[in-house]
Formats: sequence, structure tokens, C-alpha cells
Amino acid sequence: QVQLVESGGGLVQAGGSLRLSCVASRSIFNFNAMAWYRRAPGKQRELVATIFSGGTTNYADSVQGRFTISRDNAKNTVFLQMNSLEPEDTAVYHCAALDGPAGWYWGQGTQVTVSS
Repeated sequence: QVQLVESGGGLVQAGGSLRLSCVASRSIFNFNAMAWYRRAPGKQRELVATIFSGGTTNYADSVQGRFTISRDNAKNTVFLQMNSLEPEDTAVYHCAALDGPAGWYWGQGTQVTVSS
């Protein structure tokens, strides 16, 4: 079992920035991938960004060029740097970790609200 704890959410004006953090209860070195998802009110869950064990990253088209996912294996932490935030980015952001056959672990989420 792995616990994932997100932090860094909050209220920001459009055009601003936030940096989300996700700390895992054990080493993230061997996870196949770690990702950030978001769920906005009335919308389906959306995969925002993924970082694979080899360092490759993928982004949703809606955040490409604005968001950056990174990881610090020594600190068991994954980050999501969010720049040029838009009201459409308002959502609860969840961290997730893919642990091979064990499947995905999920954090409780952190609220991000972007005001216009």
C-alpha cells in the first residue's frame, strides 16, 4: 500500500502560477509512472500530465506548454508546475502512481481555483 499526499493548491488569479507537490509514503523510483489527473465540477476526470520511470513526459493538449511535471526520487515527490493558469484549469487535482501489477494508487486531491 502506498499513500500519496498532495499539496500546493489554492486560489489564484488568471495568468498566475501554482506548484503542486505529491509526496509518496515510499520510494517512487520503481513506479512505472506517476501522473496528475484533475476533475472539474460536472466534467469527467482528465489526465493532465504523466512522467514515466525513464523520464519521458506526456501532457494533455489543454495544458501543453503551460504545465510541467517533474519528479525528485530522493524526496519521493512529484511536482506539477502550472503557469499561465486559466479559469478552465479550476478542478481538484489528484496525484496517481502506477505500481506495476498492483495497479494505480491515488491521492485525496488538492483544490485549484483560478479566478477570472
